[in-house]
Amino acid sequence: MKIVAPAGNMERFHAAVKGGAHEIYMGLKGFGARRNAENFSLTEYIEALNYAHERGVRIFLTLNTVMRDVEIEALYENVKKLYENGLDAIIVQDLGLFSFLRSNFPGIDLHGSTQMTVANHVEANYLKEIGFSRVVLARELSFEEIEKIRKKTDIELEIFVSGALCISYSGNCYLSSFIGGRSGNRGLCAQPCRKIYKDGKEQVAYNLSPKDQMMGQNEVEALARIGIESIKIEGRMKSPEYVYETVNYYKTLIGGEFAEAKSKELFNRGYSKGYFYGVDKKIMNDRYSSDFGRYLGEIKNGYLVLAEDVVLGDGLSYISKDYYKLGGEYLSKIVVDGLREKRKSARAGEKIKLSKEKVPKGSKYVYRSYSKEAMDSADNSIKLAKRQMDIEGRFEAAVGTQGRITVWAINNRGERVEAVALTEKPLEEASKRVLSVEEIQNKLGETGDTTFRFKSIEVETDGKTFLPVSILKSLRREALAALTEKLLASYLRKVSGTVKKMELDFLDKGKVEISAVAANEKQREVIRTLGIDKVYLRQMHVAREARLGEVNTTEELATTLYHALARGKKERGTVLNWNLNITNTYALREASKIEGVDTVVLSPEINYDTMRNMGEVQGLRKAAVIYGKLLGMYIEVPLAGKGKAETIQNEQGDTFVIRGNEMGNTEVTLDKPMNLIPRMDDLEDAGLDEVILEFTDESPEEIRAVIESLKDKSGVYNPYNYERGAY
Repeated sequence: MKIVAPAGNMERFHAAVKGGAHEIYMGLKGFGARRNAENFSLTEYIEALNYAHERGVRIFLTLNTVMRDVEIEALYENVKKLYENGLDAIIVQDLGLFSFLRSNFPGIDLHGSTQMTVANHVEANYLKEIGFSRVVLARELSFEEIEKIRKKTDIELEIFVSGALCISYSGNCYLSSFIGGRSGNRGLCAQPCRKIYKDGKEQVAYNLSPKDQMMGQNEVEALARIGIESIKIEGRMKSPEYVYETVNYYKTLIGGEFAEAKSKELFNRGYSKGYFYGVDKKIMNDRYSSDFGRYLGEIKNGYLVLAEDVVLGDGLSYISKDYYKLGGEYLSKIVVDGLREKRKSARAGEKIKLSKEKVPKGSKYVYRSYSKEAMDSADNSIKLAKRQMDIEGRFEAAVGTQGRITVWAINNRGERVEAVALTEKPLEEASKRVLSVEEIQNKLGETGDTTFRFKSIEVETDGKTFLPVSILKSLRREALAALTEKLLASYLRKVSGTVKKMELDFLDKGKVEISAVAANEKQREVIRTLGIDKVYLRQMHVAREARLGEVNTTEELATTLYHALARGKKERGTVLNWNLNITNTYALREASKIEGVDTVVLSPEINYDTMRNMGEVQGLRKAAVIYGKLLGMYIEVPLAGKGKAETIQNEQGDTFVIRGNEMGNTEVTLDKPMNLIPRMDDLEDAGLDEVILEFTDESPEEIRAVIESLKDKSGVYNPYNYERGAY
């Protein structure tokens, strides 16, 4: 089972390689789901590719955001350079980008990002059928569901095991963009899940903030047992020390040894096992959302009763009873209660004196925000660690012939790469003692600071050849240098021809059809009595492996890929809903290939101009939502009771509704609906076939008011993203 590690910059990249990662995912500056991470320039990226390939490590480019047509096409030159320099795979969310990459870069592995929310075997098999080689499954699946999917698909599966959890399903979140235009699906999430909220009872908490995930030995062994190919670590914006320790932790577990996760000392907002054992509210941490570190104890009468050992140089954070950070300091002296002498450390259970001047008023708890021992240990390990690639060799020597060493490695594509080195002159007979086979193997095996280590060396001699150690060293050095050159050359590709782009068609449209989405049959009945005949019924937003039987595939509106595939050619008129994130013409074309699909509801994260500039696909209708309390987050954890709704408010005054649905899941919306009805004129030339009113909790009277406002295009204009688009 391979470890897939993050790298947000070159320092973290080296830490991941040295820690033992088999595969590393990295972004280019300006692209990917961590656009605000430091990321890599093109020159740095190529340097990293060569460094990794010399050591047998694979590199994945993260392009896991949704894009516009022009953005997809603008990627070509950068991706071309990486492709030609041996990029191993690209991680994508956008089906349009997938289509473009597959057409222009043959042979590159394409991985379905976790943001695709693949939660069942049907979706996994479809992605394999159209050309994906791997899928990162939704993070909310239990082990039992992962096991069922594994039995029903042979596409490579990657499972998230460690790092920050998005509380919205696998990062597919819209709150950040609906509030301020910073889209998680576009790589610029403002992390509303990590903000503090006030509820209707004036209680303040981090209502939407989960702990980080950290699977252990039992979970890793279970995943290995069922044949999962790769496990993924999150942390492109975490420290190099965190990356190194986390990778090294999982490397140890995969090797069958027990290990403690030292990375918990380097970043800690609380840890859980995620959804591995099913849904559990204990994954949430409503007290704080940032890196508090390890809990050290409570302050009493100027003393801290230690829950953990401490050493000089540890960083302390002072926390109020309401879990606000009030300040901090580095531990510069340790005075244990009852002892006069100063100490360099103190053990759990001991009481240490705190400085009155440095402890802020109102402090109640103490957390370790910086572990000197853990940081020093990680720094030292990174400095000493080296990563080498396993190679094999054969040495041949006989009197009167040139000495010959052949070395070979298997590159990341499974190809054998071979290099040969020969002595300048034929070898002579030894006048004294001849080196033994074992001595020759040992001398040739001293690869030192090179990027290689011999897994095996076969030696064949006539037993009488003169072999000075200097000749063996020279042969080895020459062979390994040649192997390095040939290994890197084995990754090089050439792109033939010019970029393959779509030719955009723009068709004249007739009158735009008005339809609606109802939350239930009662609403559907009300809407129809008010003159709208086409009324879809809201559907579940995730099709989990364990609950596929609950998906109502008789309904046209498909909010999951599974729903559309299950309807297939048996049912015409399938409508792909907006949460499938269609933002470009390439994605429209890919959607049109799904049997039975005839309408696509465009993403509400595009603006009017993008909509106008999106081309047509023959036989496919385009639609857009013009009214509705659009779903900002879909959450597996039940944060509100079934059928119940609660409101929370952020510090900026935005109000959100948290609603428990019939599935026992949680839906989060803004309390104020999006409403484009007053600006319907802007939509008339946008190339749409259909506009949709989406209803959730509206009463019959409210539904009537919305529908009647269509006549004179009245109401409160609230465009969410349509005016500006999501960044």
